[in-house]
Amino acid sequence: MVVMLMLATPAAQAADQRPLVLPDDARPLNAWSVATLLADPSLRWGVQDVLGRLPDFAEPPSRGGSLGVRKEAIWLRVPLVSPVDSGNEWIVNIDFAVLNEVDIYLTTQGRVVQHAALGNLRPYSQRPLRGRTPAMTLDLAADAPYELLIRVQTSGAMLLPITLSKAPYLVHRSLREQMFQGILAGLAVCLVVYSLAQWLSQREKLFFYYGVLVVGSAGFSLQFFGIGTQFLWSDNLWIEVHAAGASGLLAIAGSFFFMGHALMGHQPRSRFLQVMKIGGVVSLVLLAAFLLDLIGTRTTTAIISVLGPLPSFISLPIAVARLRKGDSVSSTLLAAWVAYFVAAVVMVCLVQGLLPVNFWTLHSFQLGAAADMLLFLRVLGQRSAALRAAASDALRERDAMRSLAYTDSLTGLPNRRGMQLALQSALATCGPDQLVAVYLMDLDGFKPVNDAYGHDVGDDLLVAVGHRLQASVRHQTDLVARLGGDEFIVMARDLARPEQAEELGRSLLQAFEQPFVLSHLALKVGLTIGYAIAPVDSDDPQQLIRLADAAMYAGKQSGKHSILRNQGDLALSS
Repeated sequence: MVVMLMLATPAAQAADQRPLVLPDDARPLNAWSVATLLADPSLRWGVQDVLGRLPDFAEPPSRGGSLGVRKEAIWLRVPLVSPVDSGNEWIVNIDFAVLNEVDIYLTTQGRVVQHAALGNLRPYSQRPLRGRTPAMTLDLAADAPYELLIRVQTSGAMLLPITLSKAPYLVHRSLREQMFQGILAGLAVCLVVYSLAQWLSQREKLFFYYGVLVVGSAGFSLQFFGIGTQFLWSDNLWIEVHAAGASGLLAIAGSFFFMGHALMGHQPRSRFLQVMKIGGVVSLVLLAAFLLDLIGTRTTTAIISVLGPLPSFISLPIAVARLRKGDSVSSTLLAAWVAYFVAAVVMVCLVQGLLPVNFWTLHSFQLGAAADMLLFLRVLGQRSAALRAAASDALRERDAMRSLAYTDSLTGLPNRRGMQLALQSALATCGPDQLVAVYLMDLDGFKPVNDAYGHDVGDDLLVAVGHRLQASVRHQTDLVARLGGDEFIVMARDLARPEQAEELGRSLLQAFEQPFVLSHLALKVGLTIGYAIAPVDSDDPQQLIRLADAAMYAGKQSGKHSILRNQGDLALSS
């Protein structure tokens, strides 16, 4: 019923519409408050044709500034009058950059007094005002009736936020928009540099895919809001035609790879990951076809509208399933998809004319994309944390394996291999004033204890022996190790003279004069010690141990609980 009433509105009402009166102050005016509309399906009407059809102009579907996607050319009529001579003070501006062809005519009494051929597919250098959006100054005589006629033809959405304002307001608004776009572009640059640096340092594909996604999203915004045309590729028509489509397909390819790897990168053979890879490859193939002009802009736009939501829709079941298992990456991706969905809905409503064109609706998709990028950055942070945790676990596992290789599992002391490494290091710096003594020792009376009380008590006694030996040596320079069974070895370094090595051996013997108290048992075991000194007796680690072993064996033979040095005069065992 509403549509029928609108269609039945007499055309004379549009023809007799009141003009827009330009005020003396600097207040901006919304041209849609008085604008009427006429469609040109032939795409051939000139301004004189339209001047003859002024009574045919009708009320627009809405006055929010959005006319949707149209194949025909659209003419807008804005009658206006200025109480005073304007002197080029007033500027008509269409605050949307991606309009292919825009012709602005200022007419009076059927004559064209000003004309500007604008649009993003026309040479930027020929614009009268070289801003990011179509604009033209108006030279108005006082109290003269004018018709502002605007022709728009474009392959995309006709978003036409048309304002009339004086130069200071337009400059202020342009600077504010450039600042906003600069902040988002700077954020995108930082995110790309960060992601590529992380990819180069960690060789983690997710960071590279994120960089591709950000580049595509940022490239689309630069072209969509006219920043690229204004500052980067001003008169390069090829880039202007291809920038939005190429950036959109690149962003979609990055989305396929990024979401697939974020959810299932740990399972390279998963069906989901293979599907996401295929989607990414198809997007890249379509990107190449578009750049080679094998497919046109309209076809590419239709492809982007279909492919764009697919990465999220395909990933949604996997993300929900993993979220139920407590996966933090999935929760972050779901939050990003909510932001994307809200932004997409707002943009669709804007294009369909259900919402007015303003800062928030026009930038809704860009703001949603920025939110997505920041949430995806959190995914990278979570992946970095996971990589650090995995690296830390690997280091701990390596250290644990190294510890098992060089540590005695019962006492926690170094084993034979650990002692040999320490001895080699000590012998590399020993000298006449920095002697190294190696004490090989065997417990006296351990076997009867082990036979009488069992292996558990025997093991506890060996642990206690290790503790007592450690308590009896110098903590900074000496090392206690267990060779196996009831054999222990002590390395003492930085000894000033051979007598000091003898004194240390005696102190070890004295430490075993007291019994070991284990639970309710008091067990008495002694030591038999053989030792050798480097570099006096030998400077070879294996030779030193053999000399000490021969001395210990000789001590066993001569009555035990003794300390004996082998200066090379005791026979070595075979």
